[in-house]
Amino acid sequence: MNIFMIKFSDLQSINKRYAEELKRAANEVIDSGWYLFGDRVRQFEDSLAAYTGVSYALGVGNGLDALRLILLAYIEKGEFNKGDEVIVPANTYIATILSIFHAGLVPVLVEPSLSSYNLDFKQIEPKITPKTKAIVLVHLYGRVCWDHQMKELVQRFGLKLIEDNAQAFGAEWEGVKTGALGDAAAFSFFPTKNLGALGDAGAITTNDRELASMVRMLSNYGSSEKYQNKVKGFNSRMDEIQAAFLQVKLRYVDKENQWRRQLASCYLDNILHENIILPKIDHVLDNKSHVWHLFVIRSSQRDLLKQFLSSKGVQTQIHYPVPPHLQEACPEFSGLSFPVTEQIHREVLSLPLDPGLSVEDIREVCAIINGF
Repeated sequence: MNIFMIKFSDLQSINKRYAEELKRAANEVIDSGWYLFGDRVRQFEDSLAAYTGVSYALGVGNGLDALRLILLAYIEKGEFNKGDEVIVPANTYIATILSIFHAGLVPVLVEPSLSSYNLDFKQIEPKITPKTKAIVLVHLYGRVCWDHQMKELVQRFGLKLIEDNAQAFGAEWEGVKTGALGDAAAFSFFPTKNLGALGDAGAITTNDRELASMVRMLSNYGSSEKYQNKVKGFNSRMDEIQAAFLQVKLRYVDKENQWRRQLASCYLDNILHENIILPKIDHVLDNKSHVWHLFVIRSSQRDLLKQFLSSKGVQTQIHYPVPPHLQEACPEFSGLSFPVTEQIHREVLSLPLDPGLSVEDIREVCAIINGF
């Protein structure tokens, strides 16, 4: 009987180290009798704004809502119109694209780079039309999607730059945190994220005061004053208990991200199998542009490798098995072909990379992989 087991993500173990602080935080919220619109959310918003280096942070219900609220706020401000186009990577989780559909806008898919899995910057400009209003950058797997040409491009065409920062909390580009690179950014605090709540939660960051005000209204039924509704909003609010949990865990996220880099470096140094394609990253330990939300390898024998690792007690996941343009929910993309995206989705496999793991755990996984 095989008793060796490396879990893909052990949330119980991750949160156990903060259990006493989390319990105290929960008790304080329970005892306060104040569960929405309270001090904990305001405190976390202030902490998130300061950490990210922006003027405004707003807590919302989840990451999808965060993206959708940004886009709807630009529509309410008159900067976008229904039917306008938004450039978005074809290689992303479907939530990024759903937010564009939900806002009544048109997603225009662009292939990723096979070396980074992030948006291929060289392919953006040919997709820009008179109806293009924004580019959504996804910092996929925890790696910053950015270069010096991006700001010049959006300025030249008068576009908004929106970050999907669900997977890259704490990453930096030349000293600037993700969430502060563009005009606005959406965060997810789903429990498995680098900064994870103990339930659903999300946030928006921006330096645009008018955008922040509009997002606040839209997320609260379109109201900034009780029973006075200025726009057709909906309900998407971070609650006090999740804000209290996130405030606790925010204190440790940089330390955990650095440990993720250490574990990723161990993978990069010790996986030697000729049929495994590793992430292409230099100077992992010093490079703050990757926080390794996921450690993603590629193999033309992905499914066999996954089965092999499972038989040896190593849990893995596929992020993601079916690209958005091939999903039944998106008939708008029927007939479109994105060969690079499709290759990535056929070949990627996510290995365990959990801050609760040790270097010895990672070395053991590497040894098993090398024996495939």
